[in-house]
Amino acid sequence: MHGTTSGLRLADLFSPTLAALISVLVNYAGTFVLVFQAAELARLSAAQTASWVWAVSVGVGLSGLWLSLRYRTPVITAWSTPGAAFLATVMPFTPYAEVIGAYLISALGFILLGASGAFDRLVRMIPAGIAAGLLAGILLQFGINAFGGASGDPLLVLVLLLAYALLRRFTSRFAVPGILLVGLVWLMAQQRIDFATLQLSLAVPQFTAPQFSWQSLLGVALPLFVITLTGQYMPGMLVLRNDGYRISANPVLKVTGLGSLLLAPFGAHAFNVAAITAAICTGRDAHPDPAKRYIAGIACGLLYILVGTFGVTLASLFMVLPKAFVGTLAGLALLGAIGGSLANAMAHAATRETALITFLATAANVSLLGVGGAFWGLLAGLTAHLLIHGRLRPLAADSPNS
Repeated sequence: MHGTTSGLRLADLFSPTLAALISVLVNYAGTFVLVFQAAELARLSAAQTASWVWAVSVGVGLSGLWLSLRYRTPVITAWSTPGAAFLATVMPFTPYAEVIGAYLISALGFILLGASGAFDRLVRMIPAGIAAGLLAGILLQFGINAFGGASGDPLLVLVLLLAYALLRRFTSRFAVPGILLVGLVWLMAQQRIDFATLQLSLAVPQFTAPQFSWQSLLGVALPLFVITLTGQYMPGMLVLRNDGYRISANPVLKVTGLGSLLLAPFGAHAFNVAAITAAICTGRDAHPDPAKRYIAGIACGLLYILVGTFGVTLASLFMVLPKAFVGTLAGLALLGAIGGSLANAMAHAATRETALITFLATAANVSLLGVGGAFWGLLAGLTAHLLIHGRLRPLAADSPNS
């Protein structure tokens, strides 16, 4: 476990805060469109949509801020992205009050799971190589996207790649923040984004009294719980473990579950520990000292609260950024995490083959029964490991090949 160090200098705040900014930008620009799509399909009013944005942003911010401060660990929380995609398919056919009731039941399930300690024991049983293979498989597509945008916006991608390579020659910590600045200047010079038209207005929370039914319990609450647990919590906890943080999953489940419970009547669907955007803040690029990376968690929390305070107006700003810019930025920001997880996956002789199976199965991103590729990739790796070795071993029991 990483220890804590006393005494923070101003320089210690800069790099983690920039990592947090990139993480938040990628999260809003890359996945928040699913929330707006679900709200539109459900025919929510503008006030209900703004309340959803407020509740999920402020809730994520407060939970991540508290966990990062309390445990001095970069616990990056987020809304359930696969959960939002799932909700877009059921909200048009489910009364909104019953959807709110399903949110409450799902949140209560996470609180009870955290209190039981069962999920934490499961996470600790997963071999380190398989955990790293899972993370590498999840992040692979984002690495590919760093170059995939060149087919639609070649000049922008080329500028970002060249700027990254030049900055990387002189500094590793500020290469990604540097290309963020270069990209924004480039886009503004081309008049592709215009911050001058931004008009901020405070979000007003809208309370919706929950209603409960067996249909919403089985058709909304249960799938949302399973999808969020397998698609977000599991890989999110393994991101932290891959970077050496041994925080228990129990308080994370309880805090995010409690936050979801309190803010569900205002539209928040599910909070959870982040996976993809968390990797931007938990690695060496966020800060060379692992004990000071928790600053990124605090900064993420504050930024989410800021965005949530202004609701749709500020969240929408991130979504107008070109997809090629967001994809390239995210991919380059995750290069260290991808490389590190691949190295860790191959470093353990006993789990090298099963880690590779996990990596390939996860990267295939197969979706079955409404459950995403991260779960099936992990299941494939663990099944292969059990059949080959006859048992699972805790993370600490894996010994690297010399």
